[in-house]
Amino acid sequence: MPDDGDRHRQSRLFTDDDGEFDAERARDESLPVEDGEVIDTDELADHQRYLEGRGVYDERNRVNDLTGKEWKYATKSVIAERYPPDVQHDLRSEHGGQKPPRLCAELIGRFSKAGDTVLDPFAGVGGTLLGASFCEHEGTGLREAIGFEQTRRWIEIYETVLERENDARRARGDPPLAEQDIRHGDCAELIADVPEGSVDLLLTDVPYWNMDELEQTRNERATRESKLGSFEGDDADESAGDTASASDGGDDADAETQTKAEWLADMAAKFGRFTDAVAPDGHLVVFIGDMYREQSYEFLSADLARAIESTAPVTLAANLIWYDPTKDLHVYGYPFSFVPSMVHQNVLVFRPEADE
Repeated sequence: MPDDGDRHRQSRLFTDDDGEFDAERARDESLPVEDGEVIDTDELADHQRYLEGRGVYDERNRVNDLTGKEWKYATKSVIAERYPPDVQHDLRSEHGGQKPPRLCAELIGRFSKAGDTVLDPFAGVGGTLLGASFCEHEGTGLREAIGFEQTRRWIEIYETVLERENDARRARGDPPLAEQDIRHGDCAELIADVPEGSVDLLLTDVPYWNMDELEQTRNERATRESKLGSFEGDDADESAGDTASASDGGDDADAETQTKAEWLADMAAKFGRFTDAVAPDGHLVVFIGDMYREQSYEFLSADLARAIESTAPVTLAANLIWYDPTKDLHVYGYPFSFVPSMVHQNVLVFRPEADE
């Protein structure tokens, strides 16, 4: 295969009798074609290069490793995509709010570069960590990931999922997924061991403000027994029920008695500490679902965004929506009152504020 210099020299040969670029000849002689148009490599600037099958990459891109064509798609504010129940889903689904690893990989690809460090302070069963590993084989390159998790059982599930997934991959002849760094303990304490500015992307799903005792009781009845053993005491899976998804984050024992205001204050304080670890040109990406409760809509995404901005030196840059078309629907409120079926999650995107 010719190098870029050879390709530039070759492209100059594809001219017609008037000296103009001959697209038909170029197409016949295998110059790159994207979306039905020939890419004339002579027209590329010094900071651009053509990546076969992906489009033109601008080396000034400091956000991610996407080409212009890929960037255009990634800026869509709605991610309307089902993710297959793979990656040992039977184990990961024991956590009520686990996020698809390939969804995490897609977000990691949007907001980091190959070799970057990703932090998930509420790691749960490791959706973010698995996503960072998938980037090596199904994205632009491996990311190093660090996860904090209070519940040992969730860590055990992540480790078992990784082991089983890699056994299956080796049997298929696929390379194994990299093991990431998951640490047991309280995120508010573990963050002290992460050097300031060393994280390029924080991607997490926050633990929810738990609802009233009635909802907690209902959720306990709905909890399925783990294939790795029963959950007991504070390690029990308490999803947020029919009207909201549980977080992929760790279980916060205090959340059982927290008011909404206390929960927001707790999250704001934690993100104030997390942000110190994020590089000035990094991002913080946070899953948070809204909630319908007692005939009232709880706009938790807006509440959380304001709370985080009030404490952490960050600015809300975007609110993406992940719409899951496979979400089960229920007949809420019929025939007397309209009650929404939540089939989406908000994905808040923050940027650290520049130092003045």
